[in-house]
Amino acid sequence: MSLAARRSGIPVHVWAGVALVAIALGVLPFVAALAGQAWVRILNFAMIYTMLALGLNIVVGFAGLLDLGYIAFYAVGAYTYALLASPQFGIHLPFWVILPIGASIACLFGVLLGTPTLKLRGDYLAIVTLGFGEIIRIFLNNLNAPLNFTNGPQGINLIDPFRIGGFSLASTETFFGISFSGPQKYYYMLLLLTIAVIFVNLRLQNSRLGRAWEAIREDEIAAKAMGINTRNVKLLAFAMGASFGGIAGAVFSATQQFISPESFGLFESIIVLAMVVLGGMGNIPGVILGAVLLTLLPEVLRYTMEPLQMALFGRVVIDAETIRLLVFGVALVAIMLFRPAGLWPSAVRKRELEVAKEEAAA
Repeated sequence: MSLAARRSGIPVHVWAGVALVAIALGVLPFVAALAGQAWVRILNFAMIYTMLALGLNIVVGFAGLLDLGYIAFYAVGAYTYALLASPQFGIHLPFWVILPIGASIACLFGVLLGTPTLKLRGDYLAIVTLGFGEIIRIFLNNLNAPLNFTNGPQGINLIDPFRIGGFSLASTETFFGISFSGPQKYYYMLLLLTIAVIFVNLRLQNSRLGRAWEAIREDEIAAKAMGINTRNVKLLAFAMGASFGGIAGAVFSATQQFISPESFGLFESIIVLAMVVLGGMGNIPGVILGAVLLTLLPEVLRYTMEPLQMALFGRVVIDAETIRLLVFGVALVAIMLFRPAGLWPSAVRKRELEVAKEEAAA
């Protein structure tokens, strides 16, 4: 065992595993580029959805608050970046200035949503948050008159990409004889942001605040009796989750360089919630797994179903989008039936299910 490993108390095989994962993540965009730059963009979307799912996991998984309007914070972050880095208002701030602003504004919207809904639970909370998400989308769709803020349903284009000085992440560059496309450069930026979000989530989960969220999720009345300020703790859950949604929205705006209200509908909220539920609510690795699977699997089906039908039937019987949604729905139903805690459940949730089974058997 090396001296560094002995001092850290972490076994060598763990460091070896981390090194292998790091190497795999480093070469992944070049492997994906062999199948086309579209697959690199899909990997980028997987990381954006991972950030979204981790943010929603704070609200749903840690605190146990059902939120069907989470995509509204994604929209707030995206439009904040678009308005401050596009010809819409003639403002072109650098991305490292806009990202904290977008996260802060989304955080504020999270508090605005959380404050009037503190006493609501279950279906009532879901209905209110769903309405909040739709209100934000409708506002964005109609804020083009009498003053044009969002350009309405036409959206905002010519959004600035991420730039560091004269270096743009949207253009192709060559370093040390290796060509890096725009999506590949964005991949590494998104990877750093995703790792930072995962690190913050891990620290939150193991903190006093994380344990307070878990206590509220299990029994809010008991948590209040133990001295937890449930009002403030729930507001912090909404605020923290919303801030991650704002960061993801800003990155989405920069990578796409065009946004419109159509990108922030109810279906997007349902998809992000499905990622959390499918992976395992409250378990960070499980949520990451759910986000990656529900981002990559539909695209795999999109690219394989039509060629497969042509090979089998000589024509396309069912279009790829219909099959994608059908498989998606069947997978969710199967998970709820056979893995109700998710593909990778948290240890707490797993124990709860085991105890429930034992009680039912008795």
